[in-house]
Amino acid sequence: DEGVLVEAAADEAVQRWNRPGRGVTEADAAARIERWRKRWRSEEAAIWAVLRAGEERPVGLIGWGDIDLAGGSAEVLYWLLPAGRGSGLVGAALVAVSRWAVDELGLQRLRLTHSVENPASCRIAERAGFVLEGTMRGALLHEDGWHDEHLHARVRGDAWPGD
Repeated sequence: DEGVLVEAAADEAVQRWNRPGRGVTEADAAARIERWRKRWRSEEAAIWAVLRAGEERPVGLIGWGDIDLAGGSAEVLYWLLPAGRGSGLVGAALVAVSRWAVDELGLQRLRLTHSVENPASCRIAERAGFVLEGTMRGALLHEDGWHDEHLHARVRGDAWPGD
């Protein structure tokens, strides 16, 4: 999976909407994966590779950061490489990890934020049942400056897509 992280750090779209850092080496990627493993063990995060059915090479990443078990919340993060984009794959993964967070972790509120300049993420959020709650002004520093961010959320009891 280290090679996939190196590739993601070089992808312009991943760089534009996320903060993986440029110039990530295999060693950097291995250290990042180890940090994710530690955060999993301490119940602070849960990160998974996104793969197409029947394939072994990941085409993306999805997971929960800022997990607060006592407070019942977490924030989703995800990105896809070009090979995974436009396929509905991240939307399906978002619903799957959201069901896990609600049903297995018992979380009450799940957050998703994205730049207002990223309409694709807005569509993914809405299709996965994350309601747009508002706009956070100047909320996240991207490579090209501060972006306003949409805040989407779903709470326990919201209908799941397709149900």
